[in-house]
Amino acid sequence: MPNADEHHPKAPNPQLTVVAHMMTPGVVQIPGDVSVTEAAALLEREQMPCLLVKDTDTCFGLMTPTDIVKKVLAQGLEPADVEVRTIMTRSVHFIEYDSVVEDASTLMMSTGAPILIVTKQNQPVGVLTARDLVLAPKRCRTRVVATIRVIGEDGPGAPHQASIVQLSHVGAMLESPALLLAGTKVLVDFTLPDVNIALSVRGTILNDYEQIQQPGRPPSVAAPGVDIQFTNLSSSDESRIKAWVLQNSPKSSDQF
Repeated sequence: MPNADEHHPKAPNPQLTVVAHMMTPGVVQIPGDVSVTEAAALLEREQMPCLLVKDTDTCFGLMTPTDIVKKVLAQGLEPADVEVRTIMTRSVHFIEYDSVVEDASTLMMSTGAPILIVTKQNQPVGVLTARDLVLAPKRCRTRVVATIRVIGEDGPGAPHQASIVQLSHVGAMLESPALLLAGTKVLVDFTLPDVNIALSVRGTILNDYEQIQQPGRPPSVAAPGVDIQFTNLSSSDESRIKAWVLQNSPKSSDQF
């Protein structure tokens, strides 16, 4: 694991895309003595790009479907007789969730690693792959009035006013006076400007940044802000948001 020094969340620059926007949330961790048969079943069930193998307290590895094909099946070995520690990739690279995507790209290029384990305060919280970076959607800077409700055991709670300041089909960055902690499940209601399409989207709070500083606004009025990753987004709503973002995003890539 990375150095255990405390890591303090940073207020993000709205023009930057951070690792948390792109990652697959969650990490499936297994011990090194699990059989490849069991690990393969786990990969299929969880639909994850890899498994994090903890062989000892200080030795980590990654196991991917490619490892199974190349190191087990192609060698004529019986998966049930092979432990994952014998086929795992032993070089595991970690990156903090609030690092900018450019740092992740640099790390991948310098190490040759196609997969990074994303951490928050040195605890695994997600997986970032080279494919994620290739397909990374740009976020449109905007200001859309929204309401946000925390989803509890009894359903969504009382609505709180919020403003969407970045939007893509995978998530949004919001300014909100409500206290929203990382991992909180929420429901966000908003209407896409100009096209007047009302949306009600479920999501998960990815972080607990203290402030979002908007260009042209003094620090004294910066509102508390959070990043949200959309979950269970319908294909129709995804298409609507994609189309709106494409139409309203600046043409120059320098804006991102």
